[in-house]
Amino acid sequence: MLRTLQTYKLLFLRLIFIVIGIELSLYFFRIGLLFTGIFGLCMVFLLGREMYFFVRNMVLIYNKTISSILQDDFSSDFSKHKFNSTYNELFTLYETLKNKQNEQVTRDIIYRSILNNIESGVIILQKQEREWSIFLMNDYFSSHFNVPKVSKWRYLKNQLPALCEIIEEDDFHEIKTSIDISINEQSKQTFVLQASRTEIFEQDYFIVLLDSIQNVVEKKEKDAWINLMKVISHELLNSITPIRSICQNLEDLVEQDSLSTEDLEDIKNSVQTMLRRSDHLQKFVEGYRKLAMLPSPKKEKTELQQLVENCIQVMNPLFRKSNIEVINAVNQNYLINIDSQQIEQVLINLLTNSINALENSSLKQISISAEAKNNRIFIKVSDSGKGIEKEIEEKIFLPFFTTRTEGAGIGLTLSKNIIEAHGGYISHKNENNKTVFEISLVEE
Repeated sequence: MLRTLQTYKLLFLRLIFIVIGIELSLYFFRIGLLFTGIFGLCMVFLLGREMYFFVRNMVLIYNKTISSILQDDFSSDFSKHKFNSTYNELFTLYETLKNKQNEQVTRDIIYRSILNNIESGVIILQKQEREWSIFLMNDYFSSHFNVPKVSKWRYLKNQLPALCEIIEEDDFHEIKTSIDISINEQSKQTFVLQASRTEIFEQDYFIVLLDSIQNVVEKKEKDAWINLMKVISHELLNSITPIRSICQNLEDLVEQDSLSTEDLEDIKNSVQTMLRRSDHLQKFVEGYRKLAMLPSPKKEKTELQQLVENCIQVMNPLFRKSNIEVINAVNQNYLINIDSQQIEQVLINLLTNSINALENSSLKQISISAEAKNNRIFIKVSDSGKGIEKEIEEKIFLPFFTTRTEGAGIGLTLSKNIIEAHGGYISHKNENNKTVFEISLVEE
């Protein structure tokens, strides 16, 4: 505790003065100087008293400071002692720990604020001896599931038995599954449950995340509608704006008393322009109607190998025209339950996209393959083109999105809808510098 040399010096000097004072007082008594000896003893008493209070104050300050540190209580004010160099190291330690605690409290507030503002239920459990206690429960979890912020796991079990039973069945190990939970005795909602266990500084924690599938779907639908409205409004304005401008011009021409040959030529060009824009708008609306009115698939057992060969045969003239080599690697005759016309349309759309992607490529090659895995059939269509730019990867399946001036932008969207109507999915990725579209269908 008393580490500084200065403290030792001060105590040592006080002890020396007290010893010298006692010796002098005794000496004065021996030589008959009674009053001088009494005065000396008084001085010794005062020195002893001063030393007592010096040590007492020093011990009290050390005890108070250490106690504050141990109890994480940094509200004490030691400013009046800061000018005393005896306590420099102690106060430096105190201030350092105080700043660290303030930083930690600030982080905790920020982290809790983040957790309380996300639209996912979060619970963090902490194991204490043999029982789990609730270390943290965010506001969304408490309000959405109508659960008070309890402190013990056993109390939560009374509120949400369905959730707690699944976690206990897996003995608080890592979980990733879906769960149906009834809230306020209403109809059940489906949630994605993700849980993980971790150990930090010999403390055992279990983190539980709950995401409402309905919220995720609604957000995706909202984003899709916003993107769709942007595309539709863009296409409509591109057609309506020039048509309106032309109509105003025609109105001015018609109001003239006489029309010159030049005016008649302007009218003719204006009408042709309006027809072109109207045709474009009609194609756009027809494309939207085709997406919106996709018929349900009429499934029947179909040989995949024959289906692929039919598609290649249909596209052969375009392959030859563009000098494209097509590799058909579907060498096993899988039997799949599909609407052959719709799936054929999907493959033709993918092959058409590959032809366009290879337009400026030196190596022009398209490959089609298939494999069966985990009760699914995976059909891959890949090309040696430059691939899909990262900026548009997330937009390629949006309705009417296209990078080609002559494209309608419904091919991939229609293909996605057809595959999903068959209970499958379509995705894209880059494999060995090749763009790959993969169709996954359930093997029935």
